[in-house]
Amino acid sequence: MAEKEKVVLAYSGGLDTSVIVKWLQVEKNMDVIAICGNVGQDEKDLSWIKQKALDMGAIASEAVDMREEYAETIVSKAIWANGKYEGIYPLLSALSRPIISKHLVDIAHEYGAKYIAHGCTGKGNDQVRFETSIRALDPSLEIIAPVREWDLTTRDSEMEWAKAHGVPVPTTHKKPYSIDDNLWGRAIECGVLEDTWNEPPSDIWTMTKNPEDCPADPETVVIGFEGGLPVSINGEKMSLLECIIKANEIAGRNGFGRIDMIEDRVVGIKSRECYECPAALLLIQAHQSLETLCLDAETLKQKAKLDVEWASTVYRGLWYSQNREAIDAYNAYTQKYVTGEVRIKLCKGGLFVDGLRSPYSLYDYNLATYDEGDTFDHTASKGFITIHGLQSKTWSRVQGPGSKLQ
Repeated sequence: MAEKEKVVLAYSGGLDTSVIVKWLQVEKNMDVIAICGNVGQDEKDLSWIKQKALDMGAIASEAVDMREEYAETIVSKAIWANGKYEGIYPLLSALSRPIISKHLVDIAHEYGAKYIAHGCTGKGNDQVRFETSIRALDPSLEIIAPVREWDLTTRDSEMEWAKAHGVPVPTTHKKPYSIDDNLWGRAIECGVLEDTWNEPPSDIWTMTKNPEDCPADPETVVIGFEGGLPVSINGEKMSLLECIIKANEIAGRNGFGRIDMIEDRVVGIKSRECYECPAALLLIQAHQSLETLCLDAETLKQKAKLDVEWASTVYRGLWYSQNREAIDAYNAYTQKYVTGEVRIKLCKGGLFVDGLRSPYSLYDYNLATYDEGDTFDHTASKGFITIHGLQSKTWSRVQGPGSKLQ
């Protein structure tokens, strides 16, 4: 008997990917290696997911803990870049796909598999991110997207197929929401949100308290940075992973971190998305505030443009690209002196930065003060303004308002 082709499946243990485990065996006559990546989702113990795949006939199944690597190699770059797509979304799903793809490719090489499969739909962003990343890492690998191929177009049809082929299915009704979560937050989609006038149901939020239920008194948090990355919270030294976990707790209990937005997907449609990103929004705001103290005006202006480009590049699935690498190289230089502390007050869903300090601060008290000790040369301003405004004066005299006065 000829040896079957092997396929590595990005596997979550949910209905779609559980059906795919069996579908690849039945419809494609393939041996399946099921891989579930732990990037900080709600599930603390993924061993049951691993066993479920084996019970369905997978020849191998692995639950890979990627959390620390995800924080150190991916999220760190997002903090440097103040990464928010369209100025709002902290890219939580877009950030996790490159590292999952990397492990899928590595495991395909380990097992000698020529195929990688995923459970993404045909109109979402994640199919773009997975497939673009996989092809960038190994163009020779072939990709299978069963949800784009099969005729199981409804949940009921999937359930029927699953029962007919011995796939364990949920015994309870499906949650009304589609959730993707990791260290950097939660993405929530559901039927009721597809009407842009509907208020998000209160039960979609699990990481953040309702602002009206939060304490009336603000909570102060001090976040310490070294080289543009958080290294301490309230004076306690922590790894980046620990900082993210702690920041999620602090911001969440103060009701901060909710997003409800209309987002422009890669495939050309607008979608309504709700996100919970307490740590992401807290740490990015703290980082961006510290940058204003430690970077000069021209660098801040240029970096703001590149921050927009970085977020768009990553959102579109181009993590493994020259463009992203080049912007990260720029950021590595700019972050050398982004070191110091940011004091923030959190209260009933609000965030207020009310203190900054850094050993590399470009803020000079003696230049800024209007009190005694002022060292600014006021007499230099007249000549500066004359030269600074010379182009405007010349334009006005020849073409602008001044020309009409002659």
